[in-house]
Amino acid sequence: MDQHDWQVVRSTPLFGALPREAADRIIGGLGARVYDRGVLLFEQGTPAIAFFVVLEGWVKIYRTTPEGHETVVATFRRGETFAEAAIFMGGRYPVSAETVTTCRLVRVNGETLRRAIHDQPDLALAMLASASHHLKALVEQIEQMKRMTGPQRLADFLVRLCPCQHGSCTIHLPYEKALIANRLGMKPESLSRALGKLKPLGVSVDRETVAIEDARKLSLFVEESGDDEFA
Repeated sequence: MDQHDWQVVRSTPLFGALPREAADRIIGGLGARVYDRGVLLFEQGTPAIAFFVVLEGWVKIYRTTPEGHETVVATFRRGETFAEAAIFMGGRYPVSAETVTTCRLVRVNGETLRRAIHDQPDLALAMLASASHHLKALVEQIEQMKRMTGPQRLADFLVRLCPCQHGSCTIHLPYEKALIANRLGMKPESLSRALGKLKPLGVSVDRETVAIEDARKLSLFVEESGDDEFA
């Protein structure tokens, strides 16, 4: 990996909490691999043998019901890790992971991490920091589902993609709208209605491109309360 990739790795909660030499012991020598869109990285119920660092692109984590229905649990992007906790949770992945865009990922062998923690127990604190980060994100997601209306959940998703906090900006949806709807706990038709609800707030959509007149105005809308008539 080059210096830029190392900066991304060091920005993650897991590796950011480690001394450089410890991080290098775990991930040093590993190269980034490019994965096409739609690649299954691991499957729910299979042995957990590795975890990943996202350098570029988006990955979805999902569960599949016995009836074959898919529920997106989370999405991960540049500067995030996923599946590290599964290595210590019964040895099997509780979810499946699939790339939803072309990705550059670093695949870290789980046994390498376990050996490093055995040799240097302080690394367990970094694991706790990473697990806490993921837990916080899941709690916020659950709270969002209960507290926000459908349009607010969509607005919050867009605000998080905005490159600025004030003024106008243009963003590109990172993956298809059906997946966005699933991620936000909505049906595709509800997502379309939610987009319509955001038009008076200065949000316009042209295929995968979203123009936002004022990011701050959209943020204030997210903070409002109301009944979820679009969920």
